[in-house]
Amino acid sequence: MSQTSFKAETGKEQALVFQKLLEQTFEEEGFPVSGFENMDKPDEWEVGIYVPTEQAEEIHTKIKSAMKTAGTEVEFVREDLPETDWVSMTLRELVPVRAGRFIVHGSHDRDAPRPHETAIEIDAGLAFGTGHHGTTAGCLDMLDRVLKRKSFFNALDLGTGSGVLAIAIAKATEAHVLASDIDPTSTITARENTRKNGTHAQIECITAAGFSHPRMGEQAPFDLVIANILARPLQAMALDISLHTAKGGTVILSGLLPHQRSPIIARFRSHGLHLQHSHVRDGWLVLVFEKP
Repeated sequence: MSQTSFKAETGKEQALVFQKLLEQTFEEEGFPVSGFENMDKPDEWEVGIYVPTEQAEEIHTKIKSAMKTAGTEVEFVREDLPETDWVSMTLRELVPVRAGRFIVHGSHDRDAPRPHETAIEIDAGLAFGTGHHGTTAGCLDMLDRVLKRKSFFNALDLGTGSGVLAIAIAKATEAHVLASDIDPTSTITARENTRKNGTHAQIECITAAGFSHPRMGEQAPFDLVIANILARPLQAMALDISLHTAKGGTVILSGLLPHQRSPIIARFRSHGLHLQHSHVRDGWLVLVFEKP
């Protein structure tokens, strides 16, 4: 998916105001918003937002409306970013990622895992999830945490991407794992990675939008659900996630920014899920719920 940025240069105080305004305006969408000092011009700050190019016109109109409401006419300059497979380009330069008992590494780092670590081999590809992103690593941190007090036998990895979280569950438990993704390419990649990691007998990969696939109902209720997506779809699927979670089951959510904590907790609490723990890794929030 191609990306577009909208950026404006201003003073520090205004930049911080604009940053907060953008975060509030696009809270549900969860678009990345940045605000930082220009190192070449110490008196100038830059504030920006990154959005899918296909929504750029709509977002630009929304930005201008928000700024007008705030009483400012600052202009955000548009830049369409080239489509680049950043993961493939940079993975070889990245060290293996450790999260709890897990280590995620590429095929070029097969000697990295220590004897006590649960190793997951994921090479760069077209699907999200190499372990280097804070959301993925944070989910692994929390999976390790809950495994110290609970066992799981029937799990769902919703939005599986590369399959890294499904593989982690399969390697650390005896669970059958249903791994779903809306993107057929991700499903293919996840299936290939399960074979590479020797977990294909435990993991079933399906292409599905939310809970629309019949296998969801057939396999439910799940005693573990992991959904590493974004705030907006998580809010939309809160009821379905709750309905497909077994009593006493655990739900791990990520793809969230820290300021989205309260509305997500409120939404899932309203559907009977109780917060057990929250965790931030590399600026990304992970929430752990249980269903009484």
